[in-house]
Amino acid sequence: VTMAEEPLKSLFDNKQKEKSKKNENRLSVERIYQKKTQLEHILLRPDSYIGSVEPVTQQMWVYDEDEGLNSRDVCFVPGLYKIFDEILVNAADNKQRDKGMSCIKINIDPENNLISVWNNGKGIPVVQHKVEKVFVPALIFGQLLTSSNYDDDQKKVTGGRNGYGAKLCNIFSTKFTVETACKESKKSFKQSWYDNMGRTSDSTIKAFEGEEFTCITFQPDLAKFKMSTLDKDTVALMTRRAYDIAGASKGIRVILNGKKLPVTGFRSYVDMYLKDKMDETGQPLTVVHEVVNDRWEVCLAMSEKGFQQVSFVNSIATTKGGRHTDHVADQVVSKLIDVVKKKNKAGVVVKPFQVKNHLWLFVNCLIENPTFDSQTKENMTLQQKSFGSTCSLSDKFIKQATACGVVESIMNWVKFKAQTQLNKKCSAVKHSKIKGVPKLDDANDAGGKNSSGCTLILTEGDSAKTLAVSGLGVVGRDRYGVFPLRGKMLNVREASHKQIMENAEINNIIKILGLQYRKNYSDPESLKSLRYGKLMIMTDQDQDGSHIKGLLINFIHHNWPSLLHHPFLEEFITPIIKATLKKTVLSFYSIPEFDEWKDNQPNYKSWKVKYYKGLGTSTSQEAKEYFSDMQRHRVTFKYSGPEDDEAITLAFSKKKVDERKVWLTNFMTNRRQRREHNLPEEYLYGKATKSLSYNDFVNKELVQFSNSDNERSLACLVDGFKPGQRKVLFSCIKRNDKREVKVAQLAGSVAEMSAYHHGEISLMMTIVGLAQNFVGSNNLNLLQPMGQFGTRLNGGKDSASPRYIFTMLSPLTRLIFPPVDDNLLKYNYDDNQRVEPEWYIPILPMVLVNGAEGIGTGWASKIPTYDVQEIVGNLNRMLDGQEPQPMLPSFKGFRGGVDQLEANQYLISGEVAILDSTTIEISELPVKTWTQTYKENVLEAMLMGTDKIPALITDYKEYHTDTTVRFVVKMAEEKLLEAEAAGLHKVFKLQNTLTCHSMVLFDYAGSLQKYESVMDILREFFKLRMKYYGLRKEWLLGMLGAESSKLSNQARFILEKIQGTLVIENKPKKELISMLAEMGYDSDPVKVWRGAQKTEEEMEGRTGDDEEKEDTTGPDFNYLLSMPMWYLTKEKKEELCRQRDAKMTELNTLEKKTAPDLWREDLAAFMEELERVEQREKEESASVPVVKGKTGRAKPVKVKQETMPTPQGRRVVPRITTAVKADASRKAGEAKRGRKVKVSSAPPPVPLPAVKYSLSDSEDEFHDWKKASAPKPRVFESDDDSYLPEPSVAVSEPTTVKEDESKSNAKQPSIMDAMTKAKTVSKTAAKSKLSADSSDDEAPPKALPTKVKPPAKRKQIRDSDSESNDSGSESDNLMARIRGKTTTAAASKKAKKWDDDSFRVSDEEDAASVAVAARDKPSRTKKPISYKLDSDSDEEFGF
Repeated sequence: VTMAEEPLKSLFDNKQKEKSKKNENRLSVERIYQKKTQLEHILLRPDSYIGSVEPVTQQMWVYDEDEGLNSRDVCFVPGLYKIFDEILVNAADNKQRDKGMSCIKINIDPENNLISVWNNGKGIPVVQHKVEKVFVPALIFGQLLTSSNYDDDQKKVTGGRNGYGAKLCNIFSTKFTVETACKESKKSFKQSWYDNMGRTSDSTIKAFEGEEFTCITFQPDLAKFKMSTLDKDTVALMTRRAYDIAGASKGIRVILNGKKLPVTGFRSYVDMYLKDKMDETGQPLTVVHEVVNDRWEVCLAMSEKGFQQVSFVNSIATTKGGRHTDHVADQVVSKLIDVVKKKNKAGVVVKPFQVKNHLWLFVNCLIENPTFDSQTKENMTLQQKSFGSTCSLSDKFIKQATACGVVESIMNWVKFKAQTQLNKKCSAVKHSKIKGVPKLDDANDAGGKNSSGCTLILTEGDSAKTLAVSGLGVVGRDRYGVFPLRGKMLNVREASHKQIMENAEINNIIKILGLQYRKNYSDPESLKSLRYGKLMIMTDQDQDGSHIKGLLINFIHHNWPSLLHHPFLEEFITPIIKATLKKTVLSFYSIPEFDEWKDNQPNYKSWKVKYYKGLGTSTSQEAKEYFSDMQRHRVTFKYSGPEDDEAITLAFSKKKVDERKVWLTNFMTNRRQRREHNLPEEYLYGKATKSLSYNDFVNKELVQFSNSDNERSLACLVDGFKPGQRKVLFSCIKRNDKREVKVAQLAGSVAEMSAYHHGEISLMMTIVGLAQNFVGSNNLNLLQPMGQFGTRLNGGKDSASPRYIFTMLSPLTRLIFPPVDDNLLKYNYDDNQRVEPEWYIPILPMVLVNGAEGIGTGWASKIPTYDVQEIVGNLNRMLDGQEPQPMLPSFKGFRGGVDQLEANQYLISGEVAILDSTTIEISELPVKTWTQTYKENVLEAMLMGTDKIPALITDYKEYHTDTTVRFVVKMAEEKLLEAEAAGLHKVFKLQNTLTCHSMVLFDYAGSLQKYESVMDILREFFKLRMKYYGLRKEWLLGMLGAESSKLSNQARFILEKIQGTLVIENKPKKELISMLAEMGYDSDPVKVWRGAQKTEEEMEGRTGDDEEKEDTTGPDFNYLLSMPMWYLTKEKKEELCRQRDAKMTELNTLEKKTAPDLWREDLAAFMEELERVEQREKEESASVPVVKGKTGRAKPVKVKQETMPTPQGRRVVPRITTAVKADASRKAGEAKRGRKVKVSSAPPPVPLPAVKYSLSDSEDEFHDWKKASAPKPRVFESDDDSYLPEPSVAVSEPTTVKEDESKSNAKQPSIMDAMTKAKTVSKTAAKSKLSADSSDDEAPPKALPTKVKPPAKRKQIRDSDSESNDSGSESDNLMARIRGKTTTAAASKKAKKWDDDSFRVSDEEDAASVAVAARDKPSRTKKPISYKLDSDSDEEFGF
């Protein structure tokens, strides 16, 4: 190599060296992609197997020697805790393999880092594994992925699963020793592994004859857990696991470090957690415990730290719970939430997880082949269906759970949550200006340093606000704010939390005043935090205004009772009446005060009186007058003591219903007594009233609203009217329209004539209601409906606008309310105007004819309608001195049935018939079940079905009109059979219960009375009406006598004038009057008689009629001297004589009549006119409409018959099931228990016998109803809700039953069996006349005579059927043919016997029943079908 080449060579060598150095830093493929053995992988990545090997600090339950079991922050290594737990669970698992195992010994030696677990269960077989060629103990503890739990087909309730557990402990130990002895192999085995299972010693196998055992001893490799010794926290955690095994493993003694643990079972283990734990009241926590079965044991207690659980699955501590705890918790939560909802109807909505947060659940269970989300086994993930068992908590456990304090804890949380939400609506800071409150006129100083001197005026509506703003021009805007209320406030005492939270008005008032919920304002200094120092209420001076005041007082009292102790609340009163004379103006703030002044005022007539119905009546000028004299109009509420609190609570608390009834009853009694003794009524606001106690306000002012509410809502026994209805009748009578009048126009006239003070819309609806005549409305409408007044399609809601419909008085009205009785009535006065009477006095109890419903304050009333002819018949009986017959509710035009269940409880049934095996026909609905509503809510639901409930029907068609009902329903044949078995009426909701336990009415004296039965109402009406017939006779006798005397005087005057004995010309008036008096002429007899009647109108001088203002001190001969000259003619003289004689004859005739005679005459005239009206209605409904054709000629319109029921259908008889009767009995019992307040002293109800009633159009037939001999329809009474038709069983003789077996019944035959055995009905049955209560009822064969007394029943008459049956021209009904077998036919066939006696009917009743209505066409023959039903319940229908 030359000298020149040396540098190049050295440079090249350096580059090679650099390249070699660079390549050395690159990793080879073999180093990047490595394969580890399982042992190496476990040691390299322990987190995947035993959890973290880093120390962690978290709160856990541990056992400390000095404190026992407690929850505290613990620093431990999860991996170390896990390998210890694997060995411990394996020992506990051995109990499942060997039920004789009884002891586990655990030794923890921190000083020597030694842990051992010993159990006396069945040992591990000391035999060599034939496949693996190693002894079994060495196999399962020294080789990975070895286990006895790999057979998933075998259901095991052990903790081991994956084959890692004990091997992981071996791997993470410096020394791991296994010792076991097997009785079966009679050998013992011992072997040790060292250095993380890296090396092993030789196994030692010896012969063994003692008790079996297994012992695992290991020394954890603390270095791998970054530990030097077993610290205190780790030992405390392991100690707790020892206690866990003692509590979770049944029948095992656990000995820890040579000391037996004092745990005798799961229940005693739970007590360790709850030791010294107290509930919110300071009482020890109550534990609810139940051993559900051999695999489930549950304890429950209240938790104050959210949901807590301690659970074990096959002795594994599932510290994070899992689906086993969810399975138990969900059951408890679902039951508790129902209890909470009942107690928390008005509070915050409680969700299931919120209930769960108050539970502390302890669960110890054995689950087959459990799965977990990781090898640490803290969360059990197996689905509940695979548990191998269920935990069905008993009712006793749930009951104890509701009483263990959990519910109370939840309710306290609910209140806290509600309070928190309410507090968010308030502001703790006082603001001088607030935004977002519409219509508020804020005081300028509100929220500032002078806020305590500011007053907020709350007005009743915007018009009252305008009045207040006008008045503020006098007092200024700095210290007064105005805010209008929209109607009446919410009664917060009974409102739900949601209602309060969403009520903008309440939130606005709180915001304006600066109130804070639950703040105590007892300290006067606390009032300075408010934006206003006073709250003033400014409402109308009527009952509704009083109610608004009461609701506001209730609002303050319920939330801030301490505010009422201060002079915080005020009211602004305005005059009700002003009397003016020249420049003198007197204001009166209560009507009794005005009446007192008026009685003592001699020249009252010269004063101008103006009534102020509301604040809107006052002018702006008057508002300034009011506010200028603020001291006179400002009345402060003063707190007088606990009686004020009691009075406010009485008026508004839902819990004070019974006390409120007594309160109102006492008020009505006191008022009646005052009126009887002509004492003035009590009033609050006089000339010197400056303050008022809350007790006085409630008992003297607010009580009048409550009473007024009852008067507006509840009817009067005498005429059956509410005040609004009475005002309508009064105005119609006064108008005396001879032609129809528009409803809207009539409403305006009623408001004017009768001083109606409420909305005109409600008045129009009242008029419409009086004229409605569809099924379920009025039995006797007092106004005629001329136009669309509503139908049964929508229950009257489909009436046309009042602008388009007309009405007038019915021709029956003045027969029910005779004009002659008007003179006996006591009329009311309103605003110096005579309005409607206190009540009218009809000739029959209209409250029973048209019924009455209403809800007032403290009372609700419901009285059904009854048949007019039955009522008239009973009145005639009572006039004859007989007892009235019991009556059932009756509804005009109703074709269904009415059955009595209990006293004042009835079952209303519609009509349904089966046309063929897949078709039924619904031809009548229960009363007040409207056609459109029924279609949408029942049939549509049955057709569509839901996710949970399959569809029941396949289709339906509608053929109904505005007056008739007809649905043709299609359904599968098997569904029809099942529905019939369950009861078609029940399945298709064709039965409603009518309960009338609250028959509350105002009596003639204006007091509320509760009547126990309809007979009580009828008797009281009869007594009062008889008294008024006597008064009528007295009045007529006096009037006729006065009129005849007047005519006699006039006739004598004319005769003497003609004869010349009487000269009246050219004489002074006084001399002429004296002369007539001396000649024996009477002062105007009619006028004198009327004056002697001392009517209220003349006594109070309220007529305003100028003619009656004349001086009546001397005799009045105007009736003689004012006769025209042509009265002197012969014809007029003779006419006067005839009139006089006629009056005398009428007077003599009247004197011979008694009060009952007068009543009978009125009833006869009414019934005669009623027959004409009903006949006219029938003719109109049956008349064929006529239209003009193309040629101009009139031609009749063909009306389709599809709206009528199908003739060949088989009527299904409604059944009264046991469930219906039990429900009726339960309601009757509740009604009796609820009668705590005796409102009425009415006599006890008369027991109603189970009898049949006739509804014949003829009154004579009605009186002879007992004589009916034709068979009557019946309702089957069943002892079971299900009805399963059975095949017929032939018997040689008819079955007889003893007379005393009154409760035996006959079973309804199946549909198809009955239809296949149709026979020709006898001629007698075919020609029998249909009674008013006959129907298409089916009867069992006559071979089933029993004694039965079904409940009273009415089957309403079918008008069209009755007409056709009277003619006898129609063919026989299918079921009539079935039951109408002749004697010969019966003899040729064997008698049919039903296996079930639940529907039998006695021979006597069968013979006494009315003939069945015939169908137009014969039925189709059907093949017999046998019923095979798996269930007798109707729950599967879901309806």
